[in-house]
Amino acid sequence: MKNFVFACLCLCLISSLALSQPAQRKLNVLFIAADDLNNDLGAYGHPFIKTPNLDKLARRGVRFDRAYNQYPLCSPSRTSLLTGLRPDTTTVYDLQKHFRSVIPDVVTLPQLFQRNGYFAARIGKLYHYGNPGQIGTDGLDDAPSWNVRINPRGIDKDEEPLIINHSGGGLGSSLSFYASPAPDEQHTDGKVALETIKLLEANQDKPFFIAAGFYRPHCPYVAPKKYFDLYPLEKIAAPAFKPEDWDSVLPASKWMAKAHFGTTPQQQREAIQAYYASISFLDANVGRLLDALDRLKLTDNTLIVFWSDHGYLLGEHGQWMKQTLFEGAARNPLLIAGPGVKANQASPRTVEFVDLYPTLADVCSLTGAPASLPGRSLRPLLTNAKAKWDKPALTQVRRAGGPNAANPFMGYSIRNERYRYTEWDEGRKGLELYDYDRDPQEQKNLANDVSHAKTVEQMKRLLHQARGSH
Repeated sequence: MKNFVFACLCLCLISSLALSQPAQRKLNVLFIAADDLNNDLGAYGHPFIKTPNLDKLARRGVRFDRAYNQYPLCSPSRTSLLTGLRPDTTTVYDLQKHFRSVIPDVVTLPQLFQRNGYFAARIGKLYHYGNPGQIGTDGLDDAPSWNVRINPRGIDKDEEPLIINHSGGGLGSSLSFYASPAPDEQHTDGKVALETIKLLEANQDKPFFIAAGFYRPHCPYVAPKKYFDLYPLEKIAAPAFKPEDWDSVLPASKWMAKAHFGTTPQQQREAIQAYYASISFLDANVGRLLDALDRLKLTDNTLIVFWSDHGYLLGEHGQWMKQTLFEGAARNPLLIAGPGVKANQASPRTVEFVDLYPTLADVCSLTGAPASLPGRSLRPLLTNAKAKWDKPALTQVRRAGGPNAANPFMGYSIRNERYRYTEWDEGRKGLELYDYDRDPQEQKNLANDVSHAKTVEQMKRLLHQARGSH
């Protein structure tokens, strides 16, 4: 009887202690997206560009040096990342089609967080928006993904008549810019930062997945003048270029009809200055979010993911922007920091955007993630950035194929730690092979070099294996 009473007392004591312990807090996520940002950051070794806040974030966690998007265009890339599916599954290849018209019941990444008890919110551009045309609207958003959606609109929209456009055409695909006299907080990206901070403050006591979608450095390159002043024009060189560089590129590899949009070297320098200014403006706004996390004492329980939807060419091969399968467009920055992530690490491993969905589901212990995703959790690389890893990255882009877009075709490109291999229209419109150990500027296409025939076969096999992993 005494033993029974003692056992009951012990059980009561244990239960009391268990009830008095706070429940294990779920890991928060601050998901920060940039628009059209390449790897020209201090953290990635650029000697000129000033990005102190992103550099600080990189020191807090893992910088992925070989991170690649699935499709170097805003909507296909963002759709792929947020669904965890490759573009050939979503069939989103343009800026108009919505993925739910094809896969209506897909569970997006923010939806999965909601199903696991998280508050999910978006501020600004996460799914596609026409930039700058649809700023202030829902754009091509996905309502089921969010509990809250906020669409800031800043003074940059009102300043559009003042923008200088060197290349002509619509502002959303042009070498256009404006050094604004308005302060940071009046611009759309300043408002994205402000609204994100408000949501962090209002939801700090519950698990959250808060996504901040910035609009810069996407053209038009509009930023406060003080960021232009960081980059004196006399210190900026026009892209090194010879006409034969343009002629040597496969026709299918080009998305522009004319090298450099037909602009002059001086106009190119002005566009580069403005793009750099927009990067520094983006960096300042990211810094405001990091400071808010620190002030609210949320940093120690928040996973921070910073990414851009794709890279961005600044005159390489005579081309600008995206929609190519060259390294500058297919590669993008990816920084991950937070609890369980080893600080100040650089990973040389080849990773891709479809890896982010399974990574966050894994690190945040989410249940109900789709079982057949093509990506792989990056968790091993978050604790050992150089851990063994053998998964290449697949990037694709569609070409119209003719003056009336009657016969479009696809280019597929596979990247491992040394090589990129590309097939245009299943090889009918050309092959490319680049060795980045010896030719980081992609000047010599080795696809038809007999001494590299074995490498071509190996990369071809990797490409077709990856294409089969929808």
